[in-house]
Amino acid sequence: MIRLILASLILISFAFTSNENKSVTAAPTIYNFKIESLEGGMIDFASFKGKKILIVNTASKCGNTPQYADLQALYEKFKDKLVIVGFPANNFGGQEAGSNMEIKEFCTGTYKVTFPLTTKISVKGDDMHPIYQWLTSKEKNGVLDAEVKWNFNKFLLNENGELIAYFGSKVLPLSEEIISKL
Repeated sequence: MIRLILASLILISFAFTSNENKSVTAAPTIYNFKIESLEGGMIDFASFKGKKILIVNTASKCGNTPQYADLQALYEKFKDKLVIVGFPANNFGGQEAGSNMEIKEFCTGTYKVTFPLTTKISVKGDDMHPIYQWLTSKEKNGVLDAEVKWNFNKFLLNENGELIAYFGSKVLPLSEEIISKL
């Protein structure tokens, strides 16, 4: 009886230690996040497992807004292995002041965007969305600290949901810097 109890304690201890080690060594990923889509429903990042993800904060009235066309072209060219998710944000100069419906109409009408877009969020400041808190904090993402300084900053994640690169606004979606990492 004592041997049975000791064997049980050893198994419980081993199981606890194994789970503890898994949580300590598990790389942080984006797969824990869900966010409301402009199409209605939720975007569940866990559904993108096995694909790279390019996250871009967007705005409809910015000098960088024409990047929507290149983002769409990139999405169409690599959609078998890449998902682009646009995050409309009004953090810079009031350049995304429209409603979610206006944003959707602008993106689909003007740029024929078919990649997923979220509802409007904040990408900096006290009301920064949790996804952007994760993307911009090395403590949370395990890779790098970044500051979103303007519209059309880009974060690239690998097929395992781990952050691998950050690109500022001036790095164009079809640039070699981005394509070489796909």
